[in-house]
Amino acid sequence: MVTKLGRGRCGAHLSLIFTVEDDSERLENQGSLGAGICVEDGVEVVARGEDGSGNLNVNFLEREGDSGLYEDVLRELCLAIPDLNEFDWELNVKLELPTSQGFGMSASGAIAAAISFQRAIGSPHEESLRRSFLIAHLVERMRSSGLGDTTALAAGGVERRLSAGSPYSGPLLDNGPGESEGWSVGTPILICWNERTGTHTSNYIDDSEWKGKICDAGRKEMSSLGKGEWGPKRWLDLIECSNSFARDSGLKNDAKRSEILNRVEDIISSLPEREEFSALLCMLGESVTIVPKNFENNGDFFKVLAPLLESSGLTAIISRVGFAS
Repeated sequence: MVTKLGRGRCGAHLSLIFTVEDDSERLENQGSLGAGICVEDGVEVVARGEDGSGNLNVNFLEREGDSGLYEDVLRELCLAIPDLNEFDWELNVKLELPTSQGFGMSASGAIAAAISFQRAIGSPHEESLRRSFLIAHLVERMRSSGLGDTTALAAGGVERRLSAGSPYSGPLLDNGPGESEGWSVGTPILICWNERTGTHTSNYIDDSEWKGKICDAGRKEMSSLGKGEWGPKRWLDLIECSNSFARDSGLKNDAKRSEILNRVEDIISSLPEREEFSALLCMLGESVTIVPKNFENNGDFFKVLAPLLESSGLTAIISRVGFAS
């Protein structure tokens, strides 16, 4: 019996500013303009295949997830690589952050799973990586679970999305309609959230009223954030525009986001380092990321802050801005 093994990994994405660009009938042209932060923590997937007929069993380690997401990934992959149907597959999925909290975990999981399947059968690295982003983008749009996370993750680091759509498309998997760019110096950040499940993304992006408010606020911020060179000198611009977007879109005061943000800001304000850090809402969860205003800060403050946040009833982890491609 032939056994195939493959591993895939993808960091998460904290969406800070976004628009809803879903008018096109072609899923690869739908997506989002905006900006956010890709982080090291995310999803790791190990695929094990044995001779069979394309069945899939999904096991979640540490945190619960949605097996339907991974079933959709395999189904879409099989359309491009029919040989995958010759095996029965087992996926072991490690979720390092919770789902439905604004961390882009469905995109991360879809990318990691697609990579693991293709590595298991020996697909070329660059080809399989590009196909993974395309498949994840298509699945995200079919499920209304995300808009621009895959395009953001293709750039990595501190990213901005300048045009909507999949980063790769077409039979040659060349550049798609989605355009993004990122930079990183590995800045430490702190992520915290309420353990209860957040509001599903589709509740916002499929609602015409929310869509209008989000698009107006997102396009306003990207009219300035989308211009000029993108690099460390724009870090404070991102912080300022993220706060403006959360306020102007109305998302700050929805789903008790202001409650968690106020709780975090109250704790930060009680500490001597309060002027050196900023708390930003992650879209679209009940979660906050705390970032240093100086992107070269070493993050030692987070070792003091994290226990204080946890004592207030939140879950907190120290992460780091991920690699930029």
